Amino acid sequence: MNDSDTPQLTALQKLYHTHREAALEELKTFLKFSSISADSAFKDDVKDCSLWLQDYISDMGFKVEIWESEGHHPVIFASSPDALPSAPVLLIYNHYDVQPVDPLDLWITPPFQPTERDGAIYARGAQDNKGQCFYVLQALKILKEQHGSLPINIKLCIEGEEECGSAGLFKLLSQKEPELKADYVAIVDLGIKSATEPSLTLGIRGILTMVVEVSGPKIDLHSGSHGGLCYNPIHALVEILAKTRDDTGKITIPGFYENVENLSQSEKAKLSFAFDEDLYAATFGSPATGGERQLPPLERNWLRPALEINGISGGYTGNGFKTVIPAKASAKLSCRLVPNQVPKQIGTLIATYLKGLAPPGIDVSVTVSPGSGPAVRTPIDSVITNAFAESFREVYQKECVFIYEGASIPIAAALANTSKAEMILLGVGLTDDAIHSPNERFSIDRLEKGCMVIARGIELLAKALEKAPKSQSKTEDITLTGWVDDL
Repeated sequence: MNDSDTPQLTALQKLYHTHREAALEELKTFLKFSSISADSAFKDDVKDCSLWLQDYISDMGFKVEIWESEGHHPVIFASSPDALPSAPVLLIYNHYDVQPVDPLDLWITPPFQPTERDGAIYARGAQDNKGQCFYVLQALKILKEQHGSLPINIKLCIEGEEECGSAGLFKLLSQKEPELKADYVAIVDLGIKSATEPSLTLGIRGILTMVVEVSGPKIDLHSGSHGGLCYNPIHALVEILAKTRDDTGKITIPGFYENVENLSQSEKAKLSFAFDEDLYAATFGSPATGGERQLPPLERNWLRPALEINGISGGYTGNGFKTVIPAKASAKLSCRLVPNQVPKQIGTLIATYLKGLAPPGIDVSVTVSPGSGPAVRTPIDSVITNAFAESFREVYQKECVFIYEGASIPIAAALANTSKAEMILLGVGLTDDAIHSPNERFSIDRLEKGCMVIARGIELLAKALEKAPKSQSKTEDITLTGWVDDL
């Protein structure tokens, strides 16, 4: 238990430890559901997980609704039972779906059999986002126990499709605008700089994903009989992709950087850009040499757009050899975008450029996937930012710094616009929690810290709003582009 400098935090910590062991067992139950949203083979598991979560939140005394989507990914919406007419509303966003577990043979213990070792829980979703979702629920439970009721009105939006683009929730937003109306929205799916350095995220990059398919001959051909005659689609694909960057790491697609604006020096001065390149290399087995190499690492990751190849397929990849020139080859690409880059426009630029690089005899098609979303940046001086920065300071006994995040949450901007709420981006994840990778984990001490940050942050927000009206500064509205058709 931390030594707190406030009696309010000490009281919350005592309550947490009263229920700690039971809560850990409940979390493990939550983690046992193989709620993989990207694969329809797991649709029953996704549904079962949503039903468990519905019951769990109902038992907390919340009014719970299940919003069915067109797919198999229900959205759980809940609101605090005793709404206070004059109190502000905080909408908290999490997700209960998880990434696929491949490669399975690299897991030390099965991904859906939660295991404690070395002070952490190992399981798919342990951090992203079931662990972070669960400590939010624990924070609300202990706040109710401490105060008899919640100090402000709380709404919960917990979706089951974030890991594959949030298509269902995107389509529900316009229908559910009255329910989602709030004064503040907290996206609890982020992280901190290090285990001992608390931080709040002021911006995340947008995202755009696509599949590039290169076609050549009508059928696979014998590479001896046809080698030197037929243009190999795999060769064409790698040649085309190689031309998307120059030798400094800059993206070569015409118009890609056209609307990118750099932060001013005064804006940069408010952020913590400290980055240990040796530690990064030691932790991940790779130096931080990606992107535009003339820029510092975190500027490349936070403030600049990126284009990454996430997978390539084509030809024969099984044991032994099958000497063929394949009829087709494909690649999956993702773009991370910064403010003023519109996903649909960027998708069109990329598709036009790649098609223009096709050699004779090769056809190129580009399909942009659903779930694109713009970048988000939030104000540093808002009431809710100040409240949670102070909460982090109390919990970690250290001043909170401000950072950006290179990753994306496609639904974030749309949710803020629909709810008409001022946004905050937070969480206590770490870059070495192995999210999206084998052996994902979340340290048990951070489950407590995350719970305390949320609980104490809500208390501090309620106290601040008693003294002053809600900040007029809002998360800047971002025009949404909707779905993008095949290009």
